[in-house]
Amino acid sequence: MATQLLLGGAVYSPAAPDATAMAVTDGIVVWVGTDDVGRALHPDAEVIDLGGLFVSPGFVDSHVHLTSTGLGLDGLTLNEASSRTHCLRLVEKAVAAESAHEGGDLIWGLGWDDSTWAGAEPDDGRFPTTTELDAVVGTRPVYLARIDEHSAVASTALRRLIPDLAGAVGYHPEEPLVAEAHHLVRGAARLLVTAAHRERAQRRALDGAAAHGVVAVHENGGPDISGMDDFLALAELDHPVEVRRYWGQAVTDADHARELMSITRADALGGDLFIDGAIGSHTAWLTEPYTDDPHTHGISYLGAEAIRDHLRACTIAGIQAGFHVIGDAATGVVVGALADLADELGTPALARCAHRLEHAEMVTAADAEVLARCGVIASMQPLFDAEWGGPGDLYDARLGAPRAATLNDFAMLARTGVALSFSSDAPVTAIDPWSTIRAAVHHHQPANAISARGAFAATTRGGWRAGGVNDGVTGTLTPGAPASYAVWEVDDLVVAGSHEKVQRWSTDPRSRVPALPDVSPGAELPRCVRTVHRGRTLYDRDAG
Repeated sequence: MATQLLLGGAVYSPAAPDATAMAVTDGIVVWVGTDDVGRALHPDAEVIDLGGLFVSPGFVDSHVHLTSTGLGLDGLTLNEASSRTHCLRLVEKAVAAESAHEGGDLIWGLGWDDSTWAGAEPDDGRFPTTTELDAVVGTRPVYLARIDEHSAVASTALRRLIPDLAGAVGYHPEEPLVAEAHHLVRGAARLLVTAAHRERAQRRALDGAAAHGVVAVHENGGPDISGMDDFLALAELDHPVEVRRYWGQAVTDADHARELMSITRADALGGDLFIDGAIGSHTAWLTEPYTDDPHTHGISYLGAEAIRDHLRACTIAGIQAGFHVIGDAATGVVVGALADLADELGTPALARCAHRLEHAEMVTAADAEVLARCGVIASMQPLFDAEWGGPGDLYDARLGAPRAATLNDFAMLARTGVALSFSSDAPVTAIDPWSTIRAAVHHHQPANAISARGAFAATTRGGWRAGGVNDGVTGTLTPGAPASYAVWEVDDLVVAGSHEKVQRWSTDPRSRVPALPDVSPGAELPRCVRTVHRGRTLYDRDAG
C-alpha cells in the first residue's frame, strides 16, 4: 500500500482543528494531525511539502448543465452585454469569427440579461427582436438563451426548423420565446450541435470545474433542457470528475419510475423537472402577480396531481425525486403533495429517498417545516442573490422590495432543519465554490445569510448528501474518508460568522473551530493549486 504524507500546510479537518498534515493511503485519508507526529507514524511515506498551502475537502456542485456550460466557455457568451445594441454587436462579431462555426452553422449564445441594460438608443434597455437578430445573422440558425435559460431569442432560420412553433404556448414572432415554444426551439438548436462538439463542451466544463476545486457535479438533464442524446452521452464520458445524473421527467407509478431509470441510466428522477420557470423571464409561478407585469403570475408546467404521483412513485420505488421550483405558488404545490404523502407513506419513507427541490428561492417558514419533516434537501444558488438581490436589481424590479427581501433565505431554512446543498446552476452562474460561499455569507439581506462554516458545509458534505451519500465522512478530511481534496493558495485564514452572535462564539479559541479562508468583500479568494478525487489528481496548476 502506497502512502502519501502531506506536510507543512493547514488542513481543514473537524477531527483535528489545528492539523498541518494528512496521510493518504490508496485513495483514503488514514490520518490527520501535526507534522512531527505524521513523520513518526508514516516514516516510509512519499512526502509532499505543502509549503503553507491550505487543504480543504473537494467541492461538489449539485446543479449544473455541462454541455451548455462548455458551449459558453468556448463560444458566444453575452454576460458582458450592456445594452441591446451591444448584444447585437457581440453576435455580429461571433458570426464573423471562424470559432463560432465549430458546431456547424449554428451559433449558440447565452447569458444576456436585459434587466441590467441601458444605452444611448431608445430601445437599448430591451431584448433584441427576431427582425433585429436576422439583420445581423442572415440565414444562420442562432439560439441566444437569456441568462436564466428559461427564454431565448431565436433567428428565423432556427424558428423555421419547427413547423408548428407558432401554435406553441409562449410563442411570439418577434419577442423571446418562453414555455413550450422555448423548449421546442432549444431542442432544434441541440440537434445542430454535433456529437464531437458536444463532447468537447462537456469535457471543457468538467475541466473548468476541477480547476476550481470541484471533484463531483450533479448534471440536471431532461427532455426540455438537454435531451436524451446529451444525457446518455454523459453516461459514456470518461472523465475523472464524478458526475451524478438527474433526469427531469415525471412518472406515474413505481414501475414507470424503475423503467425510466433503466432507460436513461439516471441516478435519480429529479433535477430540472420543471414546475415553473424563472423570475427573470416572468415564468416563475407566483401566488401574487409580478410587480412589473401585473397581468401575469408566471407559468405552471406541472399540476398538483402529477407532482404528487411523481413523488409517490419514486418514494415507493426508493428513488430520489425532485423538482425545479422557484416561485412561491410552485413551492406551495410541492409542499402540499409532501404533506399528503407524509400522511399516506410516512415521513421515514420520504426521508430515506432524500428528495430535492432545486432553487427553492421563495419558501415560507411553514413550507420549510414540512420540507424538514420530510427530509427534503434544498439545492440552492447563493450567487443568484449576489447577481440579482441588491436594491433596484432584478428581484426588486420583478417582485417589489418586500417580496424580494424574502428570497433565498438560507438562515431560515437551516434554522428550520432543511438540509442545504449549494451549487451554481452553471452556466447561469459560474462554477466557483468560494464565490458561492462568499455570496451565502454576505447575502444582500443579512438576516438571510449563514456562517462561512455553514456555507462551506453546504458546498462539500451538503453536496454529497444531496447526491445520496450520507455516511458521515465523505466530504470531510477525517480518517476513513475518501481522499477527495483541493489545495489552495490563501491570503488569510479566519474564523468568522455571518452575524455578531456567531462571531463572538466561533472566534473564541475554546470553540476549536478550524479556520477557513477569508471570504469577506474585497478579500482575494483562494486560488486552486491542485484537485484530487479519491487519490487521483484531477487538476494540477503547476504540471504545465
